[in-house]
Formats: sequence, structure tokens, C-alpha cells
Amino acid sequence: MTDLSPPAVQPRASSLDPLALYASAIDTSDYAARVAPLILKLAADIGDLVDIGAGGGQLGAALLGKGRRWTAIEPASVMQARLAVRPERPEIIPFGWDDERVACEPADTVLAATMPGYFHDPGAFLDRCRQWAQRQIIWAVPAQNAPRGLILAACLPREWHGEDETPGIDLVLPKLGRDLPDRMGAIDWTFSLVLRDVPEFAAFQADRLGWAPDDPRCPELLDHLRKQAVPTEGGLRLSCHRRSAILVWTLS
Repeated sequence: MTDLSPPAVQPRASSLDPLALYASAIDTSDYAARVAPLILKLAADIGDLVDIGAGGGQLGAALLGKGRRWTAIEPASVMQARLAVRPERPEIIPFGWDDERVACEPADTVLAATMPGYFHDPGAFLDRCRQWAQRQIIWAVPAQNAPRGLILAACLPREWHGEDETPGIDLVLPKLGRDLPDRMGAIDWTFSLVLRDVPEFAAFQADRLGWAPDDPRCPELLDHLRKQAVPTEGGLRLSCHRRSAILVWTLS
């Protein structure tokens, strides 16, 4: 008898861009809506803003006061394109924070959210922030035990992604020594990605996990994601819990 059942979906070359995917997820998450009010509670008036690793600009725009200057230091071209069409029209500096070519006018506030710099060498990163801050420095750091390197890894079993689940805040604070923030707080939010094609995202995840196209876990991965996907306007939503710590330094 001929088997007419659909073939198992295997990973294929994916056109999905990790940064673009992450930016679209921040668009559909409550990140800025949840994090910005806590920042404004902990920090003084934001004033002019230097936004290091600005991404798509969602958090910076939520904090920016009317008529204030916004400088976005952002090396990724996909994020630069998003920033360029924002109505606030930030000045875009297309380099990383540690690039010697960065020429940045100091501002009242320096903001850095989910930046590799404060994981690798938070002391050096804080010193760099001080070069551009006149009144205060604000960091938003992952504060819960969750994977960071793979988009929606928290939706996958631990044995699949194998990532370090140490909370980011536990990696950052011990390395700061006595140079601890003046104020801290934490806020819960939900990371949500709306997809039109779950099989394509499953293939993307399998590729990021380093699985071969014929890995027997691939159909299981697709089934795992489909069971978690919730129908919503515009497609299917995959979500996971996030928690961010807000660190604020006040400069004399």
C-alpha cells in the first residue's frame, strides 16, 4: 500500500535572520511597556540619551522625552535600518561600543540593555559608559535563570539547548567589585514571537542548535513548538517568561 502520510519536516536552509527575528519579537513583546516604567521610577529625568546597543529602539523610544536628543550606538545593519525609520529620528552611530571610531557627544543618560559588554568585562564597559554620561547610567540585565544565546531557548528542553542558565545579573555584579549601582530593581515581562510559519522557525532552531538535516529530533522539535504555539492575530505566538534587573548609577 502506498503511504500517503505527509513527510516529516526536516531542517532546511532558513532565510530567517536572528537579529531581525529578535527585533520583531521585541515589537510583539511587552518588554518596553514593562521595563520603561521601572526605569523611570528608579532614574531621574532621562533628558538627552545615549543608547548603547540600541537594537530596534523600542526601549529608547519609550524613555525619550519630547524634544530630547537620542544617540543610538548600534553596529548591526538590520537594527540600523529599523532605527532609521523611527519617527524620533535618532542619530545612528554604526559601530560597537568599543570601536575607536565612535565619536559620541555626552548626554544626560546612558542606557545599555542586554549588552554582551557587561557580561564579558563589566568594569571596562562601565568605564566606557561614564565617558558619555553626564548624570546617570542605566543597565537592563537579564535577572532570571534562563538561556540567553538562542531565541526562545526557554521553550526547549534543557537537554536540547545546553546553554548556561546562570542569571545574567549573577555574572555581572560580582565582576563590578565595589563599583556597584546606586539603585536596583527588577521587573517581569513576556518575550513573545509571532510566526506565520512554525516549520520554518523549527528549521531555524534546528540549524542554530547544530543539528544535521536528518537528526531524528527534528520532527520532535517541530511538534514541541506547535504544541506551545497559540493562535493570535497575525499568526502563531510562542512566548516565554523573562525578568530584567535595572541597575542605575548616579554620577556626581
